Amino acid sequence: MNGAWWMVLAAACFGLMGVFVKLAAATLGTVELVFWRTAFAVLLLGGNALLRRQSFATPLLVRHLQRGVLGYISLLCYFYGISHLPLSTAVTLNYTSPLFLALLSMILLRERLSATALLAIALGFAGVALLLKPTLHGLGMLPVLVGLGSGFLAGWSYLHVRELGQAGEAEWRTVFYFALISTLGGLLLMLGQEWHPLTAANLPWVLGLGVTAMIAQLAMTRAYKLGRKLLVANLSYLTVVFSALFGVLLWQHVMTAGELAAMGLIILSGILAGRR
Repeated sequence: MNGAWWMVLAAACFGLMGVFVKLAAATLGTVELVFWRTAFAVLLLGGNALLRRQSFATPLLVRHLQRGVLGYISLLCYFYGISHLPLSTAVTLNYTSPLFLALLSMILLRERLSATALLAIALGFAGVALLLKPTLHGLGMLPVLVGLGSGFLAGWSYLHVRELGQAGEAEWRTVFYFALISTLGGLLLMLGQEWHPLTAANLPWVLGLGVTAMIAQLAMTRAYKLGRKLLVANLSYLTVVFSALFGVLLWQHVMTAGELAAMGLIILSGILAGRR
């Protein structure tokens, strides 16, 4: 299997992860869902590192903390969006992260953006406005802003991921510390609050969430390792397509022409932003 097909698998699994989040949200809160999602990764990556006798020590703890906090809040916003918005809408809002990454690179890092990147940002936010016009009318402001916030914070966290990579940090440690910080953050947020029990009704959804997220991460990593980076990055937007299909099949969310056009604009803008 070449890199392109690994990314198709990753996109399908990320779409399925959203399905499991939406199903589990009927009985579990957003903080709990993120906790189980990241605790699964901590156990998997930490156990694998112990078996391989890999070192957890790193001189980049501050950068890991910055990335971890931003990534954790982004994940909270994303899961909240999935719980309260149509699946395809929540996923599309999260996939505005390349636009925010380009914008933040210009603001925070003083990078000069090409005309293509500026066009991408304009197209992307036009797509967001088109997508959210009917959504705001039907569901209110808060879920929409939180969903869009997931894309903004994800883009910001990717700045720190890039810095960690440029500093020579191992990829598994970057993912592990993000999962660890998120899991500890979940425990802190849940102090004094009621935990909802895992039951026969919601346990399959929690396990499905953990398994699909793990497969998606592994498949995505393999895709970037084996495939052409630009092609693989573009194929990642298939997650939006899979999410739309799952929304139609499971929740009968029939998409309008305007929603389809908006998603197309956001996908196109993300592809252009990735080429900056």
